[in-house]
Amino acid sequence: MTESSTAAPFLTEWFKILDGDEPARILDLISEDFSLSILFSTGDGNAADFAGSRAALVGYLEQREKGTRTHHLLSATTVGRDELFLGEVRRGGVPEASFVAAGRVNGEGRLQRLLIGRSSEIRFD
Repeated sequence: MTESSTAAPFLTEWFKILDGDEPARILDLISEDFSLSILFSTGDGNAADFAGSRAALVGYLEQREKGTRTHHLLSATTVGRDELFLGEVRRGGVPEASFVAAGRVNGEGRLQRLLIGRSSEIRFD
């Protein structure tokens, strides 16, 4: 993961772990009341929505092609407990899609909410 800022330190680390050898380690970073929605568009008119709690995140991890795609930070910010992360997904170093992630970190430093949208139809150059 290319790191040009630490304005969203939690999500920056999250994507670094997700891109690493043990992506399931992100499960150790979520709160008991964690919920998420990941809307994953491939640009062909189809999209998958992984929504729910820990089980939805496990399902998302199980279908991923480990080590194939990497997440690269374009810009980020933190406001209170909320982090916003704009990034690019690359496959073999070639840009494949843009994504935006919003996360809320609870008082214990665990991710409580996660919303991610991904599209191959728009780039933030």
